[in-house]
Amino acid sequence: MNAILALAAAGFALAPVWAQGTASRPVPAAAPAAVHSPYGEVPALSLPVPPRPVAGAVAILPISQVKPGMKGVAWTVFQGTEPEAVPVEIIGRWENNWGPRQDTILAKLGGKAAKTNVAGGMSGSPVYIDGKLIGAIALRISVFSPDAICGITPIEQMLEINSIDASRPASPKTPQVALFEKPEIPVPASLLAGGATLTPIETPLALAGFHESTLREFQPYFEQMGIAAVRGGAGGALRSTTPAPGWQSSLKPGEAIAGVLVSGDMSITGLGTVTYNDGKRVLGFGHSFFNLGPVSMPMAKGEVLMVLSSQFQPNKFANTKEIVGALRQDRHSGIMGELGAVAETIPVSLKLRSEPAPGFPTGEREYRFNVFVHPKWTPFLMLLTTYNTLQDLNSTAADDATYFLRGRVELEGAPPLEISTRVVSGESPMPAAMQVGAWWADKFSRLFQNQRAVPAIKRVDVTLEMSSSRKIAVIENAWLDQTDVAPGARLSGKVALRPFRGDRIVRPFQITLPANLPPGEHRLFVGDSTAVNRASTMAVMLQRDLDIPQTVQLLNQEKPNDRLYVALIEPRPTVYDDDHALRGVPASVLNVMQSSSPGRPMPGMPESVRVLDESSLGQIVSGATTLRFKVR
Repeated sequence: MNAILALAAAGFALAPVWAQGTASRPVPAAAPAAVHSPYGEVPALSLPVPPRPVAGAVAILPISQVKPGMKGVAWTVFQGTEPEAVPVEIIGRWENNWGPRQDTILAKLGGKAAKTNVAGGMSGSPVYIDGKLIGAIALRISVFSPDAICGITPIEQMLEINSIDASRPASPKTPQVALFEKPEIPVPASLLAGGATLTPIETPLALAGFHESTLREFQPYFEQMGIAAVRGGAGGALRSTTPAPGWQSSLKPGEAIAGVLVSGDMSITGLGTVTYNDGKRVLGFGHSFFNLGPVSMPMAKGEVLMVLSSQFQPNKFANTKEIVGALRQDRHSGIMGELGAVAETIPVSLKLRSEPAPGFPTGEREYRFNVFVHPKWTPFLMLLTTYNTLQDLNSTAADDATYFLRGRVELEGAPPLEISTRVVSGESPMPAAMQVGAWWADKFSRLFQNQRAVPAIKRVDVTLEMSSSRKIAVIENAWLDQTDVAPGARLSGKVALRPFRGDRIVRPFQITLPANLPPGEHRLFVGDSTAVNRASTMAVMLQRDLDIPQTVQLLNQEKPNDRLYVALIEPRPTVYDDDHALRGVPASVLNVMQSSSPGRPMPGMPESVRVLDESSLGQIVSGATTLRFKVR
């Protein structure tokens, strides 16, 4: 009784769902002794099949009243969108295995589930005894189970999700991407232990519109998070993040439900089953999706194509259908979504241009998709989609190729972020497509690491260009036409560069020296963007009190790597005051600035690099040299 009162206080109505509309329902006939299905001849329910559960209030059976030997019915989809009844026999109550004062109900499944075993995608399948909801199928035997043994999360634990605040769990499943090193694939603990145990049913993360090579390349990252990434399917209705017409009558108990990370020309979704629907809010999975806590993620319907029978890793094969709401909570005991709600996503337009061979016409394709907003997941999804897009090019693995990325990120309350870079193949052990994606993802990581605000990204436009030649030039030498000049004079010189498989290039340059340059010997830097960007990169990393506009301003100051820079090297430091670069600051002035703002970081470099000229070469510039001249 106390449990029921607590659930009512949490805002969920509690009344027998079987009583709704019973006058118009026919009395169910006795079930046959066996059922012929694609899974073979399997035992049918020994009791008459009850009506399918519907949305609305439902009576519950508290875990304290669940006893060994009780028989009930679970509902899950084996094919299509209609859930089917599965016989359930209670084995017993496994105390404290789910956490302090959190028990799990052990049960054995019959019917088709006895043939398929407890499959990925069954997470959340509701279980009823005498028409009362006891919980959701959520766990299975980890490896090689001859019997369909499952663990059931009690419904009391799932209903508590509604009253949880905005606190974030301590151990979410989020990507930890090392840019130049793949994570080691963990060995399953059950294999190390030499035995089997009950584990949460893996939520298959279905990737539709992704190449097999992409799944293979990113498999270690998913496995590091304990996520099973599989090929999936998604209909055209998934292109829009607005709830589709008819969302009010969707996601009834037992139907397939999906959380959507990416939707559109590419999609990434996690499939499970609906446990409870009170007409507005939906509970599912019976365990966490990623354990992210409060979320705003599109929620969609699913269509099951088949269930792969296996004692090792049974899974549902499914298509994700139209979006019908938004997930609001991702917790230890399940997910909670709201029908008709809209989740904010980032719309991305990605244009892919390729030159199949020098002199051939350039082809162009455009992809549109929406990305889930999260500090850790958004950068990873930008990396994943960028890499996958480049797999559409037949020559992505070519030894001689150059990739050019130009991106524009529009934000609310801040100037747009406009950046670009080039990457050539064969210069690093990391594939060039991965380097491009990692560089792009890093910019989103910097935005989302802001400690003062969460970036409100309105849209993203990115262009990827691939040319079938290695466009890189290495600086061999540089010289000045004169080395003894007056302050404010024009200083000219030349730079010799050696392109990949090409003739030597000699590039002239001319700069105007500052009029206040003191007499004596000075240094001139001629080279790539690495040294020029060092100070601004450090400023973004070290300054934790920047707001979003200041962070964008610093990112926009970073110089692209396809230009030749001529800069004056000054012995005085460059100091960053928020997003403002103060070059050539005297030591006395720097002391005053630091003493007036104690404890405030003011990152800088011991020397100042003041760019006086930059010129685009249309290819990566690598290397640097220093020239000396004298001011009279």
